[in-house]
Amino acid sequence: MGRRSRALFGGAVALGGVLTAGALFAGAVTTTVARTVVMPPRKRSQDIRVVSVDEAEATIVLRATPDALLPGDYSFWFEQGAGHARLGQIVDRGVGTVTRRILAVDFGNLATARAGRFSGWYYLSPKELGVPFESVKVRTSLGSAPAWLVPAEGPTTRWVIQVHGRATLRQEGLRAVPVFREAGYTSLLISYRNDGEAPPSPDRRYALGDTEWLDVEAAILFALDNGAVDVVLMGWSMGGATVLQAATRSRVRDVVTGVVLDSPVVNWVDTLLYQGEAMSLPAPVKRGVLALIGSRWGRPLTGQERPIDLARLDFVSRAAELEVPILVLHSDDDGFVPSNGSRELAAARPDIVTFTGFETARHTKLWNFDRDRWNAAIRDWLQDQTEASDQRA
Repeated sequence: MGRRSRALFGGAVALGGVLTAGALFAGAVTTTVARTVVMPPRKRSQDIRVVSVDEAEATIVLRATPDALLPGDYSFWFEQGAGHARLGQIVDRGVGTVTRRILAVDFGNLATARAGRFSGWYYLSPKELGVPFESVKVRTSLGSAPAWLVPAEGPTTRWVIQVHGRATLRQEGLRAVPVFREAGYTSLLISYRNDGEAPPSPDRRYALGDTEWLDVEAAILFALDNGAVDVVLMGWSMGGATVLQAATRSRVRDVVTGVVLDSPVVNWVDTLLYQGEAMSLPAPVKRGVLALIGSRWGRPLTGQERPIDLARLDFVSRAAELEVPILVLHSDDDGFVPSNGSRELAAARPDIVTFTGFETARHTKLWNFDRDRWNAAIRDWLQDQTEASDQRA
């Protein structure tokens, strides 16, 4: 082989090695991201740095982030979840910092905290609502799942089932109990498979609503066994995808009279592509993630028992199948689940979908940002449904 031929051959081998290494790296990244999508997280990222705490003045100085700059009242988790405080209004702004009022420290030593994260949860237990409640068990196909039952003030056959989002717990729905109770609804706040409270599925993987809806169906059956006649389903984030599945696939869906969605996922493909874009993932990786979680051949890599039917989770395309009134609350700067899907769903079914848009509120923090407007939107919608039901009767 001549010198020129050897050089060309060597270059080809080197290029082949680079391409192979690149393909292997892309494959590894794709697999890692796909597993992250379906695996319940073991811990949450603490993305807000604590600059200082003034216990005498009941204030905390945080590095300014989109969450830290939100008006309103929020939970603040620190010490990797071992500490919890409630933070209120912004009282000052500095260069790259924000000072907020400390409303309460429920547990943990906030004075020594170095970082934490904001959450839309505000209440940790129904006890804080000052109303009667009961801890109950919902019998699911996987075993008994804990739930909270908050009865209406008086006798009622109207129930609302609260379904929390991905990587959260049933506490997420406590914010909605007062407005539903005021409207005469009994509230059932449920846990579901792989959320850390309910029995896990065999694979211990999320199905993004594609199987979790079975636990919502079990909750509907529980409600029916305890006097419910009309059931409203409310879903937060991934819980929105879950209740939409229940409303269209459950054998007892005929008792579902309405759906309320807060920051919902109505199209998982668009949502995952959006999140991939935020992570600056290359297009082949983003598409590869969808292929892995949605195909049988990807199961050995992701650990899923069965693939996720992403087309079945697209309610923009399936809008014609929806039959009950739906209220959607979503912020256009959500940051996690784009509001496009919610707006497209409302445009596709203006006959049954009421869309209430927010700005600045971000993901599942609409109540915290403007609780009066949030409560009013639900209260008015419930009143409309009650009047419509009375007219039909």
